Amino acid sequence: MNSVGSNREEVAAVSGAVYLLSVIRLSIVFIILCGIVYPLASTALAQVLMPKQANGSLLKNGDGVVIGSELIGQNFTNPALFQGRVSSIEYKAEASGSNNYGPSNPDMLQRTKDSIEAWKANNPEVPVQQLPVDLVTNSGSGLDPHISPAGANVQIPRISALSGIPEGELEALVQQYTKGRDLGVFGEERVNVLKLNAAVMEITAQ
Repeated sequence: MNSVGSNREEVAAVSGAVYLLSVIRLSIVFIILCGIVYPLASTALAQVLMPKQANGSLLKNGDGVVIGSELIGQNFTNPALFQGRVSSIEYKAEASGSNNYGPSNPDMLQRTKDSIEAWKANNPEVPVQQLPVDLVTNSGSGLDPHISPAGANVQIPRISALSGIPEGELEALVQQYTKGRDLGVFGEERVNVLKLNAAVMEITAQ
């Protein structure tokens, strides 16, 4: 009986060792496939099929200098350029999100009032009643690079006066950079502020 018991223990030990080696081999295979092969293959495929998107959808000016990503909004402080949406995170891409304030939150109300007062000071020729709501509200991500066509058009008088670009030319630019609904159904018409400002800066640099 002792011999039989000893044999069973040896068989169990061998089986356990075989099982452990199988687990180790399988783990190594999956590490190589999922941790090395797949990331390299997907990266290479993305670089071939969609290199611009894979590299961050970066935009460059006429000199070839990167001026930002068309996917992330910026805080344009120059009054001669189009202004984007309010961002409670100052457009910091590593901290995407918002405070999710309710409509009666005092901080949100104060921020909105401050935005309206700033608008009145910088755009005296445009009544507050014509101010689109997207220019005084934060997006869910705080990184929205777009504004509505109305949000762009209402800024044209200020930009025209400061840049010297005729209002008609600015209106044409807004129309040019207005993107329609996705598939004609989803979302809203929108204007990429960075692309629009890049065009404005190119004109003023001439």
